[in-house]
Amino acid sequence: MTPDFDLQAHNTFGLPARARFGTTVTTADDLVPLLAEAKAKNLPLRILGGGSNVVLRPCFDGIIALMGIAGRDIIGRHGDQTLVRFGAGENWHAIVEWSIAQGLSGLENLAAIPGTVGAAPIQNIGAYGLELVDRFHALETFDTLEGTTLTFDRDACQFAYRQSFFKRAPGRYVVTSVTLAFPNAWQPNLAYPGLSDIPADADAKTIMDRVVAVRASKLPDWRVTGNAGSFFHNPIVESAVADAIAAYHPEAPRYPGGAGRVKLSAAWLIERSGFKGFRYGAAGVSPNHALVLINTGGATQAEISELAGQIVAGVKSRFGVELVQEPELL
Repeated sequence: MTPDFDLQAHNTFGLPARARFGTTVTTADDLVPLLAEAKAKNLPLRILGGGSNVVLRPCFDGIIALMGIAGRDIIGRHGDQTLVRFGAGENWHAIVEWSIAQGLSGLENLAAIPGTVGAAPIQNIGAYGLELVDRFHALETFDTLEGTTLTFDRDACQFAYRQSFFKRAPGRYVVTSVTLAFPNAWQPNLAYPGLSDIPADADAKTIMDRVVAVRASKLPDWRVTGNAGSFFHNPIVESAVADAIAAYHPEAPRYPGGAGRVKLSAAWLIERSGFKGFRYGAAGVSPNHALVLINTGGATQAEISELAGQIVAGVKSRFGVELVQEPELL
């Protein structure tokens, strides 16, 4: 365990941050003694994956454990699917590439999403017409409160739009592995804009390459310009709220939100509120995509959070819609 642990290289925003102690978890068995040490030191313990969905405060007075559990195990056929178990510390995009190389199609729409496998179900990541839940089979966790290992199936995870059971119990469960289900009779998912012109007989590699290219054209590379991807959820509102916006802005994007509700585009709301390309200190809104907050060089957590607050207030004032931040403030 390393004291005064530097976290700047472990968050995609590139924010300066340190933890009182830091270490890396490489097996599930590491968690029992790590939890005991945190208890003995009377310090909070948090697991950090790729750092792609967090806004780090300058100092975390506790123990940060980097998730480093590896593993890619093809379990075999299960009905009309093939199951593969991945260690929670595996890089998400790397396992998308790997699975396609193994002849397993189904994750291509989720290519180029930064982060680790273990974080994917917590957020129920999604892009280009696909969500993690669509390929999910089960996961294994360590319950830090009870000190036990548990397996969660799809229903137990309570997946919803960018939500899961684990987001409602933050810090308690550490995901150690995720088992995904790849359809044996795979069909390409090309309904999303940007993919619809791909031939219907295209293979998964072709679709993955397009997704990577489209994302690169819209979203800044966090290795060049620090960011955490989409900073706000697309708000799901009552139809009356969406209709009121459409009365003045018929061009406003809207999508089915379930239960008679409507999903709005957070990027559109932010841009129409005048924040696209806006700067606050060294924090800014990407000039290419209004949903992405960026570190233009030397930004702090305070600047990112202040900018996010200004955006929330501005959108609320103009459209009466309250945006919800996606990355966790840690």
